[in-house]
Amino acid sequence: MNHVINQYSLSETNTFGVDASAALFASPKSIEELTALLQGYDYDQLPLLVIGEGSNILFKGDYEGLIINPGMKGIEEIDGDDKQIVVRVGASENWDNWVASATERGWFGLENLSLIPGSVGSAPVQNIGAYGVELKDHFAWVDAWDLQLKKEVRLTPEGCKFEYRNSIFKHEARGRYIITHVAFRLNKTPEMKLNYGDVGSAFLAAGGLSPMDLRRTIISIRNQKLPDPEQFGNAGSYFKNPMVDRPIFKCILVDYPEIPSFRGIENQVKIPAAWLIEQAGWKAKRIGNVGTWPTQPLVIVNYGGASGQEILDFSEKLRADVDKKFGIYLEREVNVV
Repeated sequence: MNHVINQYSLSETNTFGVDASAALFASPKSIEELTALLQGYDYDQLPLLVIGEGSNILFKGDYEGLIINPGMKGIEEIDGDDKQIVVRVGASENWDNWVASATERGWFGLENLSLIPGSVGSAPVQNIGAYGVELKDHFAWVDAWDLQLKKEVRLTPEGCKFEYRNSIFKHEARGRYIITHVAFRLNKTPEMKLNYGDVGSAFLAAGGLSPMDLRRTIISIRNQKLPDPEQFGNAGSYFKNPMVDRPIFKCILVDYPEIPSFRGIENQVKIPAAWLIEQAGWKAKRIGNVGTWPTQPLVIVNYGGASGQEILDFSEKLRADVDKKFGIYLEREVNVV
């Protein structure tokens, strides 16, 4: 049975810890509950927002509409053979709990995505990625409710149009789908990715041998660099690492020969946003209750009591300084509402 709550506090439903509320809030646990909820709500006229655990969202203020937090649970084996397995996971399952469960069961491929905050249903929206692995690398399909067609649909990898930290759900189909389940295609034989950054050296230094050891290594690296949202409100990486055309990169290289970079798609180069932020003078900078995390300036932190607008204003000043210094306009990963 659906329970729609009026004036629901969102302070525990966003990892920034911003004090805001939703006019209406519901968490349907099944397709049937979701269908019944939508039949009784005029979402063509009033705002509708779908959220998971609020790990990639910044509320500027109260939300004057309905927020749906899909509550579908479960991990179900769908198909498989000697080499791979296909598993369907409920949207409200915690992402890191799912990665832990998969690794423990001998389903491999997601270890590098350990400790990323959020829910399973939110992962395809962002095409989450870390340490050389992206969600799309092991994605099979997504089941969702189509608000336009008013029915349940299944989207393939091609239909999701995955790119770096991007998907159809963030742009042309923004607000159209309510993801209920995500299916993954995982390996039964370990194929560990160790060639990104300091992952390989940290793995070897810890005496790592197995995918579970790799998961522990990733968790250790993240814990050293990133703040715990339970202590300091944050949404992880606030900005994307920008992709710039190679001629532009060569111009920047003249003035900054030490600039780090990675090969991007086609004729582009990926530049670490954290480096740009640091060079612009925003490493460990704090204004009031908002600041960049000392060991990872790509993370903007609510040190306590900051409003969503204060966090947004801080991020916009940071972005303006990076743009002024390098001519690069940082794109937000965080969804501002």
